[in-house]
Amino acid sequence: MDFESERDRLEPTVIVGPAQRASGLPHPPPPAYAAIDLGTNNCRLLVARPAGGAFTVIDSFSRIIRLGEGLAETGRLSDAAIERAIACLRICAGKLRRWNVRHGRFVATEACRQAVNCDAFLRRAFAETGVQLEIISPGEEASLAARGCGPLLTSNRAFGIVFDIGGGSTEVVWMGSRRGESLAVLDTISIPLGVVTAADRLKGRDITPDLYAALKAEARAPLLAFDQRHGISAKVRGGRVQMLGASGTVTTVAGIHKRLSRYRRDIVDGAMLKFSEIDAVTDELFAVGPDGRRANPCVGPERADLVLPGCAILDAIRDQWPVGRLRVADRGVREGILLSLMARDRRRRR
Repeated sequence: MDFESERDRLEPTVIVGPAQRASGLPHPPPPAYAAIDLGTNNCRLLVARPAGGAFTVIDSFSRIIRLGEGLAETGRLSDAAIERAIACLRICAGKLRRWNVRHGRFVATEACRQAVNCDAFLRRAFAETGVQLEIISPGEEASLAARGCGPLLTSNRAFGIVFDIGGGSTEVVWMGSRRGESLAVLDTISIPLGVVTAADRLKGRDITPDLYAALKAEARAPLLAFDQRHGISAKVRGGRVQMLGASGTVTTVAGIHKRLSRYRRDIVDGAMLKFSEIDAVTDELFAVGPDGRRANPCVGPERADLVLPGCAILDAIRDQWPVGRLRVADRGVREGILLSLMARDRRRRR
């Protein structure tokens, strides 16, 4: 199915400077920057132009490609998954040309970190699309996601937990600040469990409460040592920690909670969810069964088998750190890349 996510469809808007040259012609627009995040489940592109210390999006694209489908069993990217990824990267390359992008970074994450045939795939992707992909570490992936979500973090808590439930892994970031400064990354952890790898284990079966509990336990186990290393639970009990979730699972849960007839980023991004509200959505997703999940406009057939495995991972994080509520972020690695590129170029100009 030729699926372009409602989450990323928009009408591009070209920005021009407000001043006029002596000739009467407008100033040329600022240069375009681009970021591609090739994940285990999605391929996402964001094109933007600088706007002060932030940016304005002029084009974006997202497609579910399931690059990591079957990877856990074979250790390889399948031929079908590679074809889907190449087709998607061709579309991305066309958008890079359209906007005359000169500043970009294009990263690949967990599926490419694991696959034994990833080097061959990256060479083919470059040869056929011109997109030079770079495999980044789990730590850098987590840090980029945290930077992309940074504007949603508040200044009234000294610490923050930011997490991103991906297709092949889940990244968790522990953040802190001193003397009223902005939150900074203190440490990260990567859990080798994501929605695609979890769904693949089910082999087409519907998830049961027992399987859900097993996934939840598997996801929580690595969090305990991370918690003890930083004394996070004590800070949670003291009310000093905020939580922010950046993933398709969290945005889907928010959309369902808000009873959206179609997904709307402007409503979901930045929303606050109580843990009790997340529990209610999870119970509903179990109750409606596979057909009901496919029919939900915020889930759809492409994500129907992924949403409950994602909720199990989300439950593990919530159980480990019962903050009570979390902020929802429909942003992450791509935004982190763009902010990093633009900040680098500002420093160079100075």
